[in-house]
Amino acid sequence: MATLSPFQTMFAGTHQLAIDDKGRLAIPSRFRAQLDERCQSQLVITMGPNPCIEIYPAPEFQRIAQDIQNMEDRRQADLLKQVFIGFAVETEVDKQGRVLLPPMLRKRARLNGSAVLMGQYTRFDVWAEEVWNDRFGEGPGSALASLGDAFLTLKR
Repeated sequence: MATLSPFQTMFAGTHQLAIDDKGRLAIPSRFRAQLDERCQSQLVITMGPNPCIEIYPAPEFQRIAQDIQNMEDRRQADLLKQVFIGFAVETEVDKQGRVLLPPMLRKRARLNGSAVLMGQYTRFDVWAEEVWNDRFGEGPGSALASLGDAFLTLKR
């Protein structure tokens, strides 16, 4: 049996994409087979703490939702349910490999036209290109600059 590379077992990498006039985003072809195998292309789209849209395979979303339900801190659990679950929309990848991004979530994430899809191991984040550039571009205020020595703490 062939050994799968890490990129075949998780969602990783960054892709510049376009959102069409109907609010659809084409999932890169390298992820489509994974999505079909993992979740029969059934996805859940929601918001998280960042100004982007989060896209989860349905089983992963269900796992996280159950973890939220089981939290002991009810106030925190209620807030997470209101945001993470309350804004969730079930969808699927269409025959052309696209997903429809809900208008309310597109507006919150300032998504229209150019977007960046970022693999986040078990999910995708979809950022407006301008917001992504501000966050991850070069410069002293970027997320990359603020990481500092964080990479050094990882076991290598």
